[in-house]
Amino acid sequence: MFTIVERSELNPTVTKLVVKAPLIAKKAQPGQFVILRACADSERIPLTIADQDPAAGTVTVIFQVVGAGTMQLNGLAVGDALHDFVGPLGRPTELEGLKKVAVVGGGVGCAIAYPVAKKLHEMGCVVHTIAGFRSQDLVILEDEFKAVSDRFILMTDDGSRGEKGVVTKPLEELIAAGEGYDEVIAIGPLVMMKFVSLTTKKYNVKTIVSMNPIMIDGTGMCGGCRLTVGGQTKFACVDGPDFDGHLVDFDEALQRGGMYREFEAHAREESCNLLNKEVR
Repeated sequence: MFTIVERSELNPTVTKLVVKAPLIAKKAQPGQFVILRACADSERIPLTIADQDPAAGTVTVIFQVVGAGTMQLNGLAVGDALHDFVGPLGRPTELEGLKKVAVVGGGVGCAIAYPVAKKLHEMGCVVHTIAGFRSQDLVILEDEFKAVSDRFILMTDDGSRGEKGVVTKPLEELIAAGEGYDEVIAIGPLVMMKFVSLTTKKYNVKTIVSMNPIMIDGTGMCGGCRLTVGGQTKFACVDGPDFDGHLVDFDEALQRGGMYREFEAHAREESCNLLNKEVR
């Protein structure tokens, strides 16, 4: 039922899929996610909805190929169907009443930041977007962001595209120059969101981050996606994924996020070996 109707590679490691899912397309809001399985024996992968078209009945997801599960997902073609595609899950990003917002995206997190910026733009909000990538080869959604941003700043670690440096540099410059943001919304790697939050805390600017911890069932039953926020345990799948960045225990989240790195590397190696055997 969940047929892939469009597939494109945004950069060497990031792929966009447009999936036929009319009920999800009708109800989804920015910030919500789906959990999918490529095949019956695939792992469950949570992906934030990058876009949706209720008229066409389609949902767009963008993912980075990093492990065995995403390698399997990346092997699907237009016309193939996903085994599972469940959603929308999580709480939508709260955007009502915002007049001026800085949206900060990092790497593949820009796929999550884009629908937020787009919705804010449609609401008449002033949107300043800062998007950061390691190099020009990894830049995604530049034209899409420009279309929904009153100001767009592109950063790369090596200076190969846009300005050289990390996203906190222009963000702090803008805040210090008097840009009165109602809110900063940061979406990307944990370490990026941590330092964005540390930067904005100095200026007392409310900051929302989108957390993506290890997640299994997406309903709050397994407890795998637990986080410490303001000294309390929260579950990203039902309490989030958005949280106050000034209250999130990022050090704990970073530690838990690396728990299965060795296992994932082994699974990826096995998948690569299987693919090599198939090629022969």
